[in-house]
Amino acid sequence: MTLFSLGISVHELFLTFLVIFLLVLLLIAAVVFYSFYQYKELTNIHEWSDLIDEKVSDSIVYGEDLKNKDRGLNDLLRFSSFRNLFLQKLVDSEKKFSGGAQLEIRKIFDDYDLKKDAFRRLHQKKPYLIAGGIQELTTMQVTEALSEIEAFLIHPSPQVYQEAQYAMVTFKGFEGLHFLDSHPYKISEWQQLRLLRSLSSITSDAEAMMKDWLESPNDSIVIFTLRLLKKFQVLALYDQVHTLLNHSSENVRIQVVHTMLALENTFTVDHLIAAFPSQPEEVQLEILHALHKAKDARSSVFFKEQLHSHSATTIKLAAAESLYTLGEEKYLMDQLENPDSEQDIKLIIKHALQLKIC
Repeated sequence: MTLFSLGISVHELFLTFLVIFLLVLLLIAAVVFYSFYQYKELTNIHEWSDLIDEKVSDSIVYGEDLKNKDRGLNDLLRFSSFRNLFLQKLVDSEKKFSGGAQLEIRKIFDDYDLKKDAFRRLHQKKPYLIAGGIQELTTMQVTEALSEIEAFLIHPSPQVYQEAQYAMVTFKGFEGLHFLDSHPYKISEWQQLRLLRSLSSITSDAEAMMKDWLESPNDSIVIFTLRLLKKFQVLALYDQVHTLLNHSSENVRIQVVHTMLALENTFTVDHLIAAFPSQPEEVQLEILHALHKAKDARSSVFFKEQLHSHSATTIKLAAAESLYTLGEEKYLMDQLENPDSEQDIKLIIKHALQLKIC
Protein backbone atom coordinates (compact mmCIF):
# COMPACT_ATOMS: atom_id res chain seq x y z
CA MET A 1 0.00 0.00 0.00
CA THR A 2 1.50 3.37 -1.08
CA LEU A 3 0.91 6.88 0.12
CA PHE A 4 -0.82 7.65 -3.14
CA SER A 5 -3.27 4.79 -2.62
CA LEU A 6 -4.16 6.44 0.71
CA GLY A 7 -5.18 9.58 -1.12
CA ILE A 8 -2.08 11.70 -0.18
CA SER A 9 -0.74 13.61 -3.16
CA VAL A 10 2.87 14.70 -3.78
CA HIS A 11 1.77 18.32 -3.34
CA GLU A 12 0.27 17.66 0.10
CA LEU A 13 3.38 15.72 1.14
CA PHE A 14 5.58 18.62 0.02
CA LEU A 15 3.51 21.12 2.02
CA THR A 16 3.74 18.94 5.12
CA PHE A 17 7.54 18.75 4.90
CA LEU A 18 7.70 22.49 4.19
CA VAL A 19 5.66 23.31 7.32
CA ILE A 20 7.86 21.04 9.44
CA PHE A 21 10.99 22.63 7.95
CA LEU A 22 9.71 26.14 8.70
CA LEU A 23 8.82 25.17 12.27
CA VAL A 24 12.34 23.81 12.79
CA LEU A 25 13.80 27.04 11.39
CA LEU A 26 11.60 29.11 13.69
CA LEU A 27 12.66 27.01 16.67
CA ILE A 28 16.34 27.42 15.80
CA ALA A 29 15.84 31.16 15.34
CA ALA A 30 14.10 31.40 18.71
CA VAL A 31 16.94 29.54 20.45
CA VAL A 32 19.57 31.74 18.77
CA PHE A 33 17.64 34.91 19.64
CA TYR A 34 17.19 33.82 23.27
CA SER A 35 20.86 32.90 23.58
CA PHE A 36 21.86 36.27 22.14
CA TYR A 37 19.46 38.00 24.53
CA GLN A 38 20.90 36.12 27.51
CA TYR A 39 24.44 36.94 26.38
CA LYS A 40 23.51 40.60 26.01
CA GLU A 41 21.92 40.60 29.47
CA LEU A 42 25.01 39.09 31.06
CA THR A 43 27.24 41.58 29.23
CA ASN A 44 25.05 44.45 30.37
CA ILE A 45 25.03 43.24 33.97
CA HIS A 46 28.83 42.97 33.96
CA GLU A 47 29.27 46.46 32.51
CA TRP A 48 26.58 47.96 34.72
CA SER A 49 28.06 46.36 37.84
CA ASP A 50 31.44 47.92 37.11
CA LEU A 51 29.80 51.31 36.55
CA ILE A 52 27.81 51.09 39.81
CA ASP A 53 30.83 49.87 41.79
CA GLU A 54 32.83 52.82 40.50
CA LYS A 55 30.06 55.22 41.50
CA VAL A 56 29.85 53.77 45.02
CA SER A 57 33.62 53.76 45.40
CA ASP A 58 33.98 57.38 44.24
CA SER A 59 31.21 58.53 46.55
CA ILE A 60 32.75 56.81 49.58
CA VAL A 61 36.28 58.00 48.83
CA TYR A 62 35.58 61.56 47.73
CA GLY A 63 32.30 62.16 49.53
CA GLU A 64 31.06 64.64 46.95
CA ASP A 65 27.95 64.88 44.82
CA LEU A 66 28.99 63.42 41.48
CA LYS A 67 25.44 63.06 40.14
CA ASN A 68 25.79 65.72 37.45
CA LYS A 69 28.96 64.03 36.16
CA ASP A 70 27.27 60.65 35.77
CA ARG A 71 25.77 61.22 32.35
CA GLY A 72 26.02 57.54 31.39
CA LEU A 73 24.54 56.47 34.70
CA ASN A 74 21.62 58.87 34.37
CA ASP A 75 20.79 57.56 30.89
CA LEU A 76 20.74 53.97 32.12
CA LEU A 77 18.27 54.78 34.89
CA ARG A 78 15.54 54.71 32.23
CA PHE A 79 15.82 50.90 32.22
CA SER A 80 14.05 49.07 35.06
CA SER A 81 16.58 46.21 34.95
CA PHE A 82 19.39 48.69 35.56
CA ARG A 83 17.51 50.35 38.42
CA ASN A 84 16.91 46.95 40.02
CA LEU A 85 20.60 46.09 39.77
CA PHE A 86 21.56 49.55 41.07
CA LEU A 87 19.30 49.10 44.09
CA GLN A 88 20.57 45.57 44.77
CA LYS A 89 24.21 46.69 44.60
CA LEU A 90 23.57 49.60 46.95
CA VAL A 91 21.90 47.33 49.51
CA ASP A 92 24.76 44.82 49.29
CA SER A 93 27.33 47.62 49.63
CA GLU A 94 25.58 49.19 52.60
CA LYS A 95 25.89 45.93 54.52
CA LYS A 96 29.66 45.82 53.94
CA PHE A 97 30.44 49.29 55.28
CA SER A 98 29.72 51.37 58.34
CA GLY A 99 29.75 54.97 59.52
CA GLY A 100 30.30 57.64 56.89
CA ALA A 101 30.47 55.11 54.07
CA GLN A 102 26.93 53.96 54.82
CA LEU A 103 25.71 57.55 54.82
CA GLU A 104 27.23 58.10 51.37
CA ILE A 105 25.55 54.97 50.03
CA ARG A 106 22.18 56.09 51.41
CA LYS A 107 22.77 59.50 49.81
CA ILE A 108 23.17 57.79 46.42
CA PHE A 109 19.91 55.95 47.10
CA ASP A 110 18.16 59.30 47.71
CA ASP A 111 19.88 61.21 44.89
CA TYR A 112 18.78 58.73 42.26
CA ASP A 113 15.27 58.38 43.68
CA LEU A 114 15.49 54.59 44.07
CA LYS A 115 13.09 54.75 47.00
CA LYS A 116 10.08 54.55 44.70
CA ASP A 117 11.41 51.30 43.21
CA ALA A 118 11.67 49.76 46.68
CA PHE A 119 8.17 51.00 47.61
CA ARG A 120 6.80 49.58 44.37
CA ARG A 121 7.91 46.07 45.44
CA LEU A 122 5.66 46.26 48.49
CA HIS A 123 2.65 46.21 46.16
CA GLN A 124 3.75 43.13 44.22
CA LYS A 125 2.08 39.74 44.65
CA LYS A 126 5.17 37.51 44.75
CA PRO A 127 6.49 37.08 48.31
CA TYR A 128 10.17 37.30 47.33
CA LEU A 129 9.58 40.69 45.69
CA ILE A 130 7.72 42.03 48.74
CA ALA A 131 10.45 40.70 51.06
CA GLY A 132 13.08 42.31 48.83
CA GLY A 133 11.32 45.67 49.03
CA ILE A 134 11.09 45.47 52.83
CA GLN A 135 14.78 44.60 53.05
CA GLU A 136 15.77 47.49 50.77
CA LEU A 137 13.71 50.07 52.65
CA THR A 138 15.00 48.77 55.98
CA THR A 139 18.63 48.75 54.92
CA MET A 140 18.34 52.31 53.61
CA GLN A 141 16.61 53.44 56.81
CA VAL A 142 13.46 54.73 55.08
CA THR A 143 11.46 55.39 58.26
CA GLU A 144 8.43 56.61 56.33
CA ALA A 145 7.94 53.02 55.14
CA LEU A 146 7.39 51.75 58.68
CA SER A 147 3.58 51.86 58.64
CA GLU A 148 3.40 49.94 55.36
CA ILE A 149 5.96 47.38 56.48
CA GLU A 150 4.11 46.81 59.77
CA ALA A 151 1.09 45.56 57.85
CA PHE A 152 3.18 42.63 56.57
CA LEU A 153 3.70 41.20 60.07
CA ILE A 154 0.60 39.06 59.48
CA HIS A 155 1.44 38.11 55.89
CA PRO A 156 1.05 34.33 55.28
CA SER A 157 4.51 34.01 53.71
CA PRO A 158 7.38 33.40 56.21
CA GLN A 159 9.75 35.14 53.81
CA VAL A 160 7.66 38.31 54.06
CA TYR A 161 6.69 38.39 57.74
CA GLN A 162 10.24 37.57 58.83
CA GLU A 163 11.59 40.57 56.92
CA ALA A 164 8.83 42.70 58.45
CA GLN A 165 9.78 41.49 61.94
CA TYR A 166 13.42 42.34 61.36
CA ALA A 167 12.43 45.75 60.03
CA MET A 168 10.39 46.50 63.15
CA VAL A 169 13.34 45.69 65.41
CA THR A 170 15.79 47.60 63.19
CA PHE A 171 13.65 50.73 63.25
CA LYS A 172 12.26 50.55 66.80
CA GLY A 173 14.70 48.43 68.77
CA PHE A 174 13.16 46.40 71.60
CA GLU A 175 9.81 48.14 71.10
CA GLY A 176 9.69 46.54 67.66
CA LEU A 177 9.14 43.15 69.31
CA HIS A 178 5.52 43.95 70.17
CA PHE A 179 4.49 41.56 67.38
CA LEU A 180 5.33 38.76 69.85
CA ASP A 181 2.23 39.67 71.86
CA SER A 182 0.07 37.68 69.45
CA HIS A 183 2.35 36.13 66.84
CA PRO A 184 0.77 32.88 65.56
CA TYR A 185 3.72 31.48 63.57
CA LYS A 186 6.87 29.68 64.61
CA ILE A 187 9.95 31.88 64.85
CA SER A 188 12.75 29.90 63.20
CA GLU A 189 16.17 29.44 64.82
CA TRP A 190 17.75 31.60 62.14
CA GLN A 191 15.22 34.39 62.66
CA GLN A 192 15.66 34.28 66.43
CA LEU A 193 19.42 34.69 66.10
CA ARG A 194 18.92 37.47 63.57
CA LEU A 195 16.60 39.40 65.89
CA LEU A 196 18.86 38.85 68.89
CA ARG A 197 21.89 40.19 67.04
CA SER A 198 20.03 43.34 66.05
CA LEU A 199 19.12 44.21 69.66
CA SER A 200 21.65 46.15 71.71
CA SER A 201 19.47 47.21 74.65
CA ILE A 202 16.06 46.76 76.27
CA THR A 203 13.46 49.27 77.43
CA SER A 204 12.25 50.14 80.93
CA ASP A 205 9.07 48.09 80.46
CA ALA A 206 10.92 45.09 79.04
CA GLU A 207 10.44 42.90 82.12
CA ALA A 208 6.64 43.13 81.97
CA MET A 209 6.65 42.38 78.25
CA MET A 210 8.96 39.38 78.60
CA LYS A 211 6.98 38.04 81.53
CA ASP A 212 3.92 37.87 79.27
CA TRP A 213 5.90 36.27 76.44
CA LEU A 214 7.12 33.51 78.76
CA GLU A 215 3.45 32.48 79.11
CA SER A 216 2.84 32.42 75.34
CA PRO A 217 1.23 29.28 73.84
CA ASN A 218 3.76 29.64 71.02
CA ASP A 219 6.81 27.61 72.12
CA SER A 220 9.16 29.47 69.79
CA ILE A 221 8.23 32.78 71.45
CA VAL A 222 8.98 31.30 74.88
CA ILE A 223 12.37 30.04 73.65
CA PHE A 224 13.19 33.40 72.06
CA THR A 225 12.23 35.22 75.30
CA LEU A 226 14.48 32.91 77.32
CA ARG A 227 17.32 33.83 75.00
CA LEU A 228 16.51 37.51 75.48
CA LEU A 229 16.67 37.05 79.26
CA LYS A 230 20.00 35.32 78.89
CA LYS A 231 21.47 38.00 76.63
CA PHE A 232 20.38 40.95 78.76
CA GLN A 233 20.80 39.22 82.14
CA VAL A 234 17.27 39.91 83.38
CA LEU A 235 17.79 38.44 86.85
CA ALA A 236 14.40 39.58 88.13
CA LEU A 237 12.60 36.90 86.10
CA TYR A 238 14.71 33.98 87.35
CA ASP A 239 11.86 32.48 89.40
CA GLN A 240 9.50 32.44 86.44
CA VAL A 241 12.19 30.86 84.29
CA HIS A 242 12.70 28.18 86.94
CA THR A 243 9.01 27.20 86.87
CA LEU A 244 9.30 26.53 83.12
CA LEU A 245 11.28 23.38 83.88
CA ASN A 246 7.81 21.83 83.92
CA HIS A 247 6.89 23.14 80.48
CA SER A 248 5.28 20.67 78.09
CA SER A 249 7.92 21.28 75.41
CA GLU A 250 11.27 19.53 75.75
CA ASN A 251 12.94 22.22 73.61
CA VAL A 252 11.65 24.91 75.97
CA ARG A 253 13.02 23.01 78.99
CA ILE A 254 16.46 22.72 77.36
CA GLN A 255 16.55 26.47 76.79
CA VAL A 256 15.36 27.00 80.40
CA VAL A 257 18.45 25.15 81.63
CA HIS A 258 20.73 27.38 79.53
CA THR A 259 19.00 30.52 80.78
CA MET A 260 19.03 29.45 84.43
CA LEU A 261 22.77 28.95 84.21
CA ALA A 262 23.19 32.42 82.66
CA LEU A 263 21.07 33.95 85.46
CA GLU A 264 22.76 31.78 88.08
CA ASN A 265 22.25 32.45 91.79
CA THR A 266 22.98 30.50 94.99
CA PHE A 267 19.95 28.26 94.42
CA THR A 268 20.52 27.34 90.76
CA VAL A 269 22.57 24.18 91.35
CA ASP A 270 20.02 22.87 93.87
CA HIS A 271 17.15 23.71 91.50
CA LEU A 272 18.74 21.82 88.61
CA ILE A 273 19.58 18.78 90.72
CA ALA A 274 16.05 18.68 92.16
CA ALA A 275 14.49 18.87 88.70
CA PHE A 276 16.77 16.20 87.19
CA PRO A 277 14.82 12.97 88.05
CA SER A 278 11.57 14.13 86.41
CA GLN A 279 13.16 15.20 83.11
CA PRO A 280 13.50 13.25 79.84
CA GLU A 281 17.01 12.10 78.96
CA GLU A 282 17.80 15.00 76.59
CA VAL A 283 16.96 17.56 79.26
CA GLN A 284 18.88 15.55 81.88
CA LEU A 285 21.94 15.70 79.65
CA GLU A 286 21.59 19.48 79.36
CA ILE A 287 21.33 19.74 83.15
CA LEU A 288 24.52 17.73 83.54
CA HIS A 289 26.29 19.99 81.03
CA ALA A 290 25.05 23.06 82.91
CA LEU A 291 26.26 21.70 86.26
CA HIS A 292 29.56 20.82 84.61
CA LYS A 293 29.99 24.46 83.51
CA ALA A 294 28.96 25.73 86.95
CA LYS A 295 31.84 23.75 88.54
CA ASP A 296 30.14 23.77 91.92
CA ALA A 297 31.59 21.28 94.42
CA ARG A 298 28.05 20.56 95.67
CA SER A 299 27.45 18.66 92.42
CA SER A 300 30.11 16.06 93.16
CA VAL A 301 27.84 13.69 95.10
CA PHE A 302 25.14 14.08 92.44
CA PHE A 303 27.57 13.19 89.64
CA LYS A 304 28.72 10.08 91.52
CA GLU A 305 25.11 8.95 91.93
CA GLN A 306 24.45 9.32 88.19
CA LEU A 307 27.66 7.50 87.28
CA HIS A 308 26.66 4.46 89.30
CA SER A 309 22.88 4.39 89.13
CA HIS A 310 21.64 5.99 85.92
CA SER A 311 20.56 3.63 83.14
CA ALA A 312 21.76 5.75 80.17
CA THR A 313 25.39 5.49 79.05
CA THR A 314 25.42 9.11 77.82
CA ILE A 315 24.46 10.32 81.31
CA LYS A 316 27.07 8.11 82.97
CA LEU A 317 29.77 9.39 80.61
CA ALA A 318 28.81 13.04 81.18
CA ALA A 319 28.87 12.43 84.95
CA ALA A 320 32.36 10.90 84.77
CA GLU A 321 33.67 13.83 82.71
CA SER A 322 32.16 16.28 85.18
CA LEU A 323 33.78 14.50 88.12
CA TYR A 324 37.15 14.83 86.43
CA THR A 325 36.51 18.58 85.91
CA LEU A 326 35.69 18.96 89.61
CA GLY A 327 39.06 17.45 90.55
CA GLU A 328 37.74 13.98 91.38
CA GLU A 329 40.38 12.19 89.32
CA LYS A 330 41.52 10.14 92.36
CA TYR A 331 37.94 8.94 92.91
CA LEU A 332 37.71 7.83 89.30
CA MET A 333 41.06 6.03 89.46
CA ASP A 334 39.97 4.28 92.65
CA GLN A 335 36.86 3.05 90.83
CA LEU A 336 39.05 1.62 88.08
CA GLU A 337 41.22 -0.27 90.60
CA ASN A 338 38.29 -1.46 92.70
CA PRO A 339 37.59 -5.13 91.85
CA ASP A 340 33.96 -4.67 92.90
CA SER A 341 33.33 -1.93 90.30
CA GLU A 342 31.11 -2.98 87.42
CA GLN A 343 32.83 -3.52 84.10
CA ASP A 344 30.66 -1.02 82.21
CA ILE A 345 31.49 1.67 84.80
CA LYS A 346 35.21 1.02 84.31
CA LEU A 347 34.85 1.29 80.54
CA ILE A 348 32.93 4.58 80.86
CA ILE A 349 35.54 6.03 83.25
CA LYS A 350 38.38 5.00 80.94
CA HIS A 351 36.62 6.63 78.00
CA ALA A 352 35.95 9.80 79.99
CA LEU A 353 39.57 10.02 81.13
CA GLN A 354 40.79 9.52 77.57
CA LEU A 355 38.54 12.34 76.35
CA LYS A 356 39.76 14.69 79.07
CA ILE A 357 43.42 13.84 78.66
CA CYS A 358 43.20 14.24 74.88
